[in-house]
This record gives sequence, structure tokens and C-alpha cells, in this order.
Amino acid sequence: MQHKLILPPTGLMVASVIVAIWIGSLGCLLSIEQLTPWWILLAILGRTFIQTGLFVVAHDAIHGSIVPNDARSNHAIGRLALMLYALLPYQLLATNHWQHHRQPGQAGDPDFHDGIHDHVVLWYIKFMKGYLDRRQRIVLFFGMKAIFFTLYLGFHVAVPNLFLFWVFPIVLSSLQLFIFGTYLPHRDAVRATDPQIRSCSVGSAESPHRSSQDAIRNHNAISSNYSTFWSFLTCYHFGYHWEHHEYPGVPWYGLPSMRRNREHLPWRIVRTNIRSKYTCRPKFRW
Repeated sequence: MQHKLILPPTGLMVASVIVAIWIGSLGCLLSIEQLTPWWILLAILGRTFIQTGLFVVAHDAIHGSIVPNDARSNHAIGRLALMLYALLPYQLLATNHWQHHRQPGQAGDPDFHDGIHDHVVLWYIKFMKGYLDRRQRIVLFFGMKAIFFTLYLGFHVAVPNLFLFWVFPIVLSSLQLFIFGTYLPHRDAVRATDPQIRSCSVGSAESPHRSSQDAIRNHNAISSNYSTFWSFLTCYHFGYHWEHHEYPGVPWYGLPSMRRNREHLPWRIVRTNIRSKYTCRPKFRW
């Protein structure tokens, strides 16, 4: 029996809202003159969250789920999101991300640790080096410096505002993406014990279901058991990481639906229904 899945709203609208909130919040907070410490903390956390949202927009653009079947528009939106995020190169991120999907949690995975130093700090440093080569570090340093002094000297933005609401959120966002989108999902994937995956039907060669342990090892990823609310707050549902690797064309806001339905729907039906609606791996046109 085939199940009709209710798919989430258009990715272009969601991406536009995230970019608009990022621009609006930055403009307001850079111009504000005084806040209490608690409001400053809340503002930093809010800016960090929406900063992460920019990266998620670029991520969905790589997977072709913002404007399905329009690779050129997806890549344009992705480039804009990464430029606003931290002047990051879209092509490098896209190449690394598809390599991550081809070899998740393995030696060839640019997001994985080096196979020896799996401490969270060393892994984070290795993770960041994968996206900030020497050329990009130079671009980032001089580019951010130019923007910083343009805002400070040309628009008279206070230095504390620039650090608190622009620079710090970039750093904190990179930590958020790493911890909830890479470190926790892939750290213990080999010995994962995700109860929802264990509850899936264990199939034989004739069954459309695969064994649960084969499914885990296939992506070297596990999903968090956070509620939908906390999953959204921690990292736009990328704690549901196994679902993302299995259905890479599903945008971030569709992952909770995949989480809820994966133990009820036949494997092939789920993949067929989803892939008919989303472009999972668009052809790049740089």
C-alpha cells in the first residue's frame, strides 16, 4: 500500500524568510546603542541561530531542494547565502559535501576526523580546515577586515556591536553546525543503537526492507532522539542525520516527517515518493 506524504512548503519561501531575518536582525542590532546583559545574550543566541540558518539554506541549495529542477537558481541562492554567512566559497563546500555523502564517516570524508585524533577539539579544527584552505583564509581575513572597517568608519557602527552581533555569531554558528550536524551524528555511528532504526523491519533478500544495522552502517550516521522543537532549535533538524543521508533531497524542514514515517513505510516506496518531488543531486553548472 502506498502512503501519500504531505510535503512541506516551498523551499524558496523558507530560504527568503531566513535571509530576510538575517539582514533585518543584523541591521537592527548593529544600530542599537544600549542593551542589558540578558538582552545581549539573547541577541547573540538569536543571531547565532539565524546565522546557522544561512548555512542551512546553502546546504539545501547544494541538494537542489530550494527550487526543485532549477539548478542555476539553487546555486545562485547558495552562493548568496554563503557570501552572507562568512564569504565562503560555494563550489568548495558543494564538492566537499557531496564527498561527505559518498563516504560518510570514512577516511575520504572531509567532515570526518583523521582516523586517529577523534577528540572533539581536534576534530573541529580538522573540520574547519576542510572549508578554509590557505586561499580562503586570506580571502576571509581581508574580506571581513574590509567589511568591519567599512561599517566602523563609514557607517559609525560601534565596535562592540560588530563583535557581539556579527563576528561572535559566525564562530558560534560554526560550532553549532559541527557539534549537532557532524560530531554527534557520526561520532558513535558504528555502534549506534537508535531505537527507531532498530524498530524497522529486518528484511530478507526478498523484502523491500533492509536490516536496521545495515541501514546504520550504510551512512555511518545516527539520529538524535530530540523532540521536533528541540531538534529545530539545536540545528534545524540536522540531528535527524540518518534521515538526511538516506533522503538527501528532502529539505531541512521535511526531516521530522521522514523521522516519523520511516518505520511505517516500505523502504522503496518512501524513497520513490520523496525522490519524485525533490532533486537529490543536481548537476552543477558553475
